[in-house]
Amino acid sequence: MPVFASAAGGGVLVDVDGNSLIDFGSGIAVTSVGNAAPAVASRVAEQAAAFTHTCFMVTPYEGYVTVCEELARRTPGDHEKRSALFNSGAEAVENAVKVARHATGRTAVVAFDHAYHGRTNLTMALTAKNMPYKQGFGPFAGDIYRMPMAYPLRWPGGPAACAADALSVVTSLIHTQVGESNVAAVIIEPIQGEGGFVVPPDGFLPGLASFCRSRGILLIADEIQTGFCRTGDWFACDHEGVVPDLITTAKGIAGGLPLAAVTGRAEIMDAVHPGGLGGTYGGNPVACAAALGAFETMDSMDLAGRARRIGDIMLPRLRKLASEHPVIADVRGRGAMIAIELTRPGTLEPDAATAQRVAAACHRAGLVVLTCGTFGNVLRFLPPLVIGEDLLEEGLEILADAFTATA
Repeated sequence: MPVFASAAGGGVLVDVDGNSLIDFGSGIAVTSVGNAAPAVASRVAEQAAAFTHTCFMVTPYEGYVTVCEELARRTPGDHEKRSALFNSGAEAVENAVKVARHATGRTAVVAFDHAYHGRTNLTMALTAKNMPYKQGFGPFAGDIYRMPMAYPLRWPGGPAACAADALSVVTSLIHTQVGESNVAAVIIEPIQGEGGFVVPPDGFLPGLASFCRSRGILLIADEIQTGFCRTGDWFACDHEGVVPDLITTAKGIAGGLPLAAVTGRAEIMDAVHPGGLGGTYGGNPVACAAALGAFETMDSMDLAGRARRIGDIMLPRLRKLASEHPVIADVRGRGAMIAIELTRPGTLEPDAATAQRVAAACHRAGLVVLTCGTFGNVLRFLPPLVIGEDLLEEGLEILADAFTATA
């Protein structure tokens, strides 16, 4: 957008010209607790005044340990856990794959159509979409295998058959094309992010987890966009009680400061030799302080419940909009992670041009919305979980007007 921000908070961005915009993007699901949340800002200021860096691998500090303790308490499963902290989601995914390969002694990694896992060399190999993420940047890391995603709108047998059919196809392809005994890990976003907010049907994730468990394959849940109350639970895996072996987190973890984590079963994480994981800035003390402030905010304001409330408001409004505009082929999502997919009416042909026009109309009217999807035809909505319901309603009115204006 041709906008330079000067201030933000409470679901509003203010630009350098003094214009206010309603924020349905949250910096791509980062500022879930709001911009400059008081608990985040105060903890950051206190920590920055004490020290900004020592490198945890040289001289440890309590904030890093406390963040890991919080992750052990909050992530799915009651097993003993370990965490390692990094700077970005891509870095977390890279290290999760390293851990999985080291712990299992296997090398193959299975990812999915429409997946997005980052822009580093290994994570580009895991990411499905070529343009703009991969074009011209190869060759990529090897021993990566891609499987069909359980995508209800586009599943050939229809939404009702999607869960069972997709699981059968995936497990069969792993058996015939990779070999279960060669697979270190299957990595999946419980709700896909950049790929279009694809929500797999109930039953698919538990079935995949069961398959992995029975074959000695580690399940990595990439919760970088879905984590920390965004979907109405602390983590999207909680919706069906799926307990991954490893979970990657970033984005919403620290209220806007760069922090990421790999959290996993203790015996898996401990399999890596000392010094095998790390990085100069990983788990920076100021970022750790911000994360503790974000956790405090999520608890005190019940932001998981707030995300569910946002979904309860948005989904009926978007379904009504879909009934009025045949270009909207699907309304999907959970909590405050919601999207609409646009196609040529009566078909599944992606309509990226209309998605761009609607987004541009929203921007002109003062609403920040984001596009995504393998075909660029999805509008996604990620409002801060602290947004007021009046702003939420106003944003939805702007969106409705944008569809009317571009019809």
